[in-house]
Amino acid sequence: MTVEEDSRGRRKWKPPAQKPEQNASSRSTVKKEKVRKKTLSKSSREWVDRQLRDPYVRRAQEAGYRARAAYKLKEIDEKFHILKRGARVVDLGSAPGGWLQVVAEAGAAKIVGIDLLPIDSMADVIIFEADINEPGMTDKLMAALGDRPTLVLSDMAANTVGHKQTDHVRTVGLAEVAAQFAIDNLVKNGTFVAKVFQGGAQGTLLELLKTNFDDVRHWKPPSSRPESPETFVIARGFRG
Repeated sequence: MTVEEDSRGRRKWKPPAQKPEQNASSRSTVKKEKVRKKTLSKSSREWVDRQLRDPYVRRAQEAGYRARAAYKLKEIDEKFHILKRGARVVDLGSAPGGWLQVVAEAGAAKIVGIDLLPIDSMADVIIFEADINEPGMTDKLMAALGDRPTLVLSDMAANTVGHKQTDHVRTVGLAEVAAQFAIDNLVKNGTFVAKVFQGGAQGTLLELLKTNFDDVRHWKPPSSRPESPETFVIARGFRG
């Protein structure tokens, strides 16, 4: 630090000048922070914050599950006992593969998964990256399974648009596709589980399930986020 005098003879303390590289570094850091803040939208920041606070995300990572959704299926099984050793299972909308992992752990004999999104391979699981509505896809799934499934799962959900009624209708539409697949292919006394949104299975879907299954329930697992509109329909005792 140096001392200077002004035109009136008064002393002023002058701090040492910063080195050029320090100024550049400081400006660079500030710039990076601004870029980082601009990169994430408000909804993205909220999602990141929620993920960091979510105990199920942490548990899934520690247990090696590909998604927190694995705990939804585990909780459904704890309450309704849907997973059986030696089962033949088709999982519709299975990316990234958390439900496939849970089914495999439960001792299923045959497991087939399908999704529009890619899924990393896993031992003893046959995976299709395709649309269930694609012509001939049902035959491919059944050929891969080798026999009629004892359990059909569907975690399919349409991309949300933020309008509750629209999101509900679109997701119920996918649940109807999954339900029809189950009815066309399940073994007698088989089970069907699917994601629906608030309001559950209604109208055509509910009538279809009650006509073809002995027991139809709705349930929201504890691991399903309270603010999420999702719930699940569990249909057991397929009449064949």
